[in-house]
Amino acid sequence: MMRIDAFNKISEVYKAQGVKSTGKVKRSASQDTFEISQTGKDYNVARQIVAATPDIREAKVNDIKKRMEAGSYNVRLEELAEKILNMNEQQ
Repeated sequence: MMRIDAFNKISEVYKAQGVKSTGKVKRSASQDTFEISQTGKDYNVARQIVAATPDIREAKVNDIKKRMEAGSYNVRLEELAEKILNMNEQQ
């Protein structure tokens, strides 16, 4: 609904300014070309990989859960504190 309203408003602006459509355009001998740079291609591949990668690494989470249930998962408090401090610095 919003796009239709925006289109109608734009159409009204063009009508108010007296913009007229152009006549037919003769064909030109040259053709337009479109080329994506290698950086653009690399960016697109990277974007697709990130989109396909899950936010949670299920295998790692399941391993930690099993170790916690077995009582064999231990975290040193110093390591935890360091990770928390580093997380705050990155934000």
